[in-house]
Amino acid sequence: MPLVSTDVLASLGGPSWLVERRAEAAAHLDVLGLPTSRDEVWRYSPIDDLELERYLEPGESGDGIVPPALLAGAGAVIEIRRDGAIGSAVAPAGVTITALSAHPEGANVLNAATSTSDPIVALSMATTPDGVVIDVERGAMVTEPIVIVRHVGSGIASGHTIVRLGEGAIATVLEVHVGGDGEVLSLPVAELFVADGANLSFGSVQLLGRSAWHLATINAIVGRDGAINELTAGLGAHYDRLRADTVLAGQGASSTLRSTYLGDGEQIHDLRTMQDHVAPRTISNLLCKGAVADTSRSVYTGLIRMRHGAVKSSANQSNHNLVLSETAHADSVPNLDISENDVRCSHASTVGPIDEDQRYYLESRGIDRPAAERLLVRGFFADLLERADVGPAGPVISADIERRLAGIEVG
Repeated sequence: MPLVSTDVLASLGGPSWLVERRAEAAAHLDVLGLPTSRDEVWRYSPIDDLELERYLEPGESGDGIVPPALLAGAGAVIEIRRDGAIGSAVAPAGVTITALSAHPEGANVLNAATSTSDPIVALSMATTPDGVVIDVERGAMVTEPIVIVRHVGSGIASGHTIVRLGEGAIATVLEVHVGGDGEVLSLPVAELFVADGANLSFGSVQLLGRSAWHLATINAIVGRDGAINELTAGLGAHYDRLRADTVLAGQGASSTLRSTYLGDGEQIHDLRTMQDHVAPRTISNLLCKGAVADTSRSVYTGLIRMRHGAVKSSANQSNHNLVLSETAHADSVPNLDISENDVRCSHASTVGPIDEDQRYYLESRGIDRPAAERLLVRGFFADLLERADVGPAGPVISADIERRLAGIEVG
């Protein structure tokens, strides 16, 4: 029996090429099967609890609440509903915003989603009603951020975001996921293409309700002397998973990823990253900071891959976790795969409670214990967020963390 029925596929509609692409993805998914915790990339995850059929029934569209600060100063705001409908957006100069189903390139605008080894990407492609394509023309300098708001309701919520920067272009794109107060399986896929000499800042902020499952994928390819700066934050959902892969395909390409999460209650935050160095003299820097409280859990698994020919390349990967209660838990698994000699790689990983010496210092200055603990947690996150430069995302994430810390009992 197919995992995605022909009735579900038929209900999505769209142009013939998109219908065919969904069918190919569904067939590929049947070959791959749904992932299990026996798969290394799903180790430590609750994926065995996924009951796909629960989400394939028709769901509600829903409207999420977007923090107003995220929209302040935006050059364009694109609102996307669960059924794929895209709200009107006036594109800045040098930018074209198109629904995936209406893009003149048709299937050619998509990456090889149906041939991927990731069944979640195949499931997303099979069930996506539509997507959005943002094309930034060669040499364009887009000074104000383009904000994509994905309103998630209930049921399965798939969608593609494709961002393509031409040579020498500069742009900022921020995607925020809101809503999801009902039973929802959110499966967003973002494909980012940064041409030679271009510079893209991309942010993803997840603010879904506590019953949601959010299994997101971000794939980036960076050309010669191009640069990508990413900021991701997982704050909502019951199970929040992000797989972020960056391929440094051109000589001199660089990438920076700042990622954060805060878990409380029974939340699970799961981040998997790959820094894939293909070309010479490429640079990647990754910093992930997260905190877990109550009975929440986090998982970080990162891979630095240095391919043969990536000479003079450099990669750094750091993951730091604060465990704020005795019943919370964090796993951190950094990995290296090096096939070239003349490279530099480093990774660091820490898991532990608040530093007792730092807390004692603050208490000795007259600050009571709860206030001291919250100051230390704020400082832990502030270091990462101050370095992030993806439109208004940093201040909004900081404000949400501050709000949630007020309800978390540290200790």
